[in-house]
Amino acid sequence: MSSPIVLPAGFGYVAAGLVSTAWVLGWQMIVVGSHRKKSGVKYPQLYAEKAEANASKAALLFNCAQRAHQNTLEHMPLIIVSTLVTALKHPVLAGYACGFWALSRVLYTLGYTTGDPVKRNTRGGILGELPLFGLLLGSTYTAFDLLRSSA
Repeated sequence: MSSPIVLPAGFGYVAAGLVSTAWVLGWQMIVVGSHRKKSGVKYPQLYAEKAEANASKAALLFNCAQRAHQNTLEHMPLIIVSTLVTALKHPVLAGYACGFWALSRVLYTLGYTTGDPVKRNTRGGILGELPLFGLLLGSTYTAFDLLRSSA
């Protein structure tokens, strides 16, 4: 016997927020691929060696692009889980927070790929910590509320 899944009203915002992260990741892949080609760093090498990055601006930019993409991938489990859990009770908030986080990753990447890693946060990338913290609080509250209501 199957049971239908009932999504809360406003869950479209959640879907849009989560899909926006996929678009950002796809764009970052293109940025990394472009910098890989310009730098001449061959697969399967993940980063340019320190000596290469010191000798070549293209290799440094490749490392910066690669690190921005990797950092986004490192955050994805937190973003996906906290967005989905928060969305069970607060879907519009979860969707907007996830979308805002995705936008902040564009700013983070643009700052990082200047070749000055400090600019990853000074160009607006640090703003992504706000929705991340909000989603962590929202998902914690939602989980607690669900546990309390099922007791």
